Amino acid sequence: MANILVINGPNMNLLGSREPEHYGSETLPALNLRLRRFCEELGHAYADFQSNHEGQLIDRVQTSTADFIILNPAALTHTSIALRDALLAVNIPFIEIHVSNIFRRDAFRHHSYFSDIALGTIAGLGAEGYFSALRYAHSYFTKNVLIRS
Repeated sequence: MANILVINGPNMNLLGSREPEHYGSETLPALNLRLRRFCEELGHAYADFQSNHEGQLIDRVQTSTADFIILNPAALTHTSIALRDALLAVNIPFIEIHVSNIFRRDAFRHHSYFSDIALGTIAGLGAEGYFSALRYAHSYFTKNVLIRS
């Protein structure tokens, strides 16, 4: 059994009401409940964390005892070298996720400070992207998935 932590960055607390054409209508608490259930069905422990404050996200990464992180850095994707450095420091494998397809949006959203250090990046699949990341995390721990550079 692995400990899986899902971290959501700024404005993800508005999921369900913020720009539903990009992010859908499901709220973050409802999504977290579905993710927890699915994670537990797979036999893993689940924790989630959301903050609108970069320092709190960094603190959570630095104090994490998780075996795997699913990270939606939200707007910090394009700005946070500090959060990137925290992830490098703890060396916990992670997948970067985005509910919307950042490459079909404003040009400034096309660059990520996380994609090159993540095991993989999922973008544009809506909430389903989190479930894909959980499936991968499960495989990572149960089937000895080989990571290719």
